[in-house]
Amino acid sequence: MSGSNRPVVVFDCMVLLQATTSPTGPSAACLKLVEDGRMQLRVSRQILAEVRAVLSRPKVRSRNPKLDEKYVEAYLAHIAEVAPTVTDVPRTFAYSRDPLDEPYINLAISQNANFLLSFDNDLLDLMKEGNADGEALKAQAPDLIIITPPELLQILRAMP
Repeated sequence: MSGSNRPVVVFDCMVLLQATTSPTGPSAACLKLVEDGRMQLRVSRQILAEVRAVLSRPKVRSRNPKLDEKYVEAYLAHIAEVAPTVTDVPRTFAYSRDPLDEPYINLAISQNANFLLSFDNDLLDLMKEGNADGEALKAQAPDLIIITPPELLQILRAMP
């Protein structure tokens, strides 16, 4: 864990989206742990821009009427308040299977994150035994675990 014994985490875009659209779901529970100071969330400008773009999509907004411009801006401001925004994230890991996942992986590497939370199989598969990209990632970030929010909640419940 990090120096303060609070896990450092990176949430992918879908986790951040679900944290706001499903307030009783596991993604929101993970964000609550950040808000309560039990975990340290890291975000980058690139990730915040992607979250803004996704939360502004007409299809997303039609399913979630509360996601008007004012709400989205307030939510992003809140995320920036509870998570330091990393301004310079070096591209140390290339992921040809899904280059759009690279910002999350590289942020996790640069911040020595303990966990990268995602529901994306392209990311989750990096943890599978025998995955060559996963082996390369493990060489760069031996302590990084990529899991879903429900899996993280289960791990934290088991901790003293």
